[in-house]
Amino acid sequence: MTDRVIGPVLVNGTKVDPSDAAVSVFDIGFQRGYGCFEAMRCYEGSAFRAKRHLERLGRSAQMLGIPLPEQAVLEEWTNEVAGSHDGVLRVYVTGGTDPAKLGTDNSIIMFLQPLPEVPSRFRLDIVEAPWHPDGRDSELTGAKTLSYGPNLAATIAARERGFDDAVLLGRNGAVLEGPTFSLGWVEGGVVHTPSLDSNILESVTREATFDVAIDLGIEIREGVYDAADLLGADEVFIMSTVREISHVVAVGEAVFEPGPVTTQLAAGFHALVERESS
Repeated sequence: MTDRVIGPVLVNGTKVDPSDAAVSVFDIGFQRGYGCFEAMRCYEGSAFRAKRHLERLGRSAQMLGIPLPEQAVLEEWTNEVAGSHDGVLRVYVTGGTDPAKLGTDNSIIMFLQPLPEVPSRFRLDIVEAPWHPDGRDSELTGAKTLSYGPNLAATIAARERGFDDAVLLGRNGAVLEGPTFSLGWVEGGVVHTPSLDSNILESVTREATFDVAIDLGIEIREGVYDAADLLGADEVFIMSTVREISHVVAVGEAVFEPGPVTTQLAAGFHALVERESS
């Protein structure tokens, strides 16, 4: 268990040995998946765009009706957990033990995981995602909730078919995102990506990629696209906290070569991280 984390686990700001870290079986985070989470990439102890991640955590918690400490307190806890290490800093907020009074005896859990092995190139299966909001609004539209079961199932199904992960399609065949990443592709030197109007996650890495593209003079277009748009691209790439910007070399049966625009974006992203982490 302890080899899955670097340092202690923080529960409501208190250091806990990883082997003793637990959530109540009566917590609706456990019972109903009612809660929210974030994941931040740490580079030598600097959590990349931690403020943006914590702001999104705050929005998620607000939509769920779960109270949080002040962001300054969360930032202090984040710095404590990050230490001086590389890794993935995970934050989980549970709903608590009383659905009538959200946040009662709940847990805010932070810990740092070692970086997993990440392929340099990805092969993605195409998976229909009837559970995705796909442009429809609900009480929790835009929240990054603990209820990620369908997304995980899509990844597992794709891996069972020999792929690394999945591309999620909406009810009318619109390309959305991956289970845990944003998606982009290049056609004629222009980057295309699904619009936030599709209710895809407002990704921090996607936002940083836009910043990089602007600096490099690369045009980005957001819109509603179908699978044919994706499969006809010159290059395809993913954007995520853990995987950063990575080449996609296959989507279903379509094959792609790692391309120059994705390579530029990836290099620019690393330069952005270095600037903001120094």
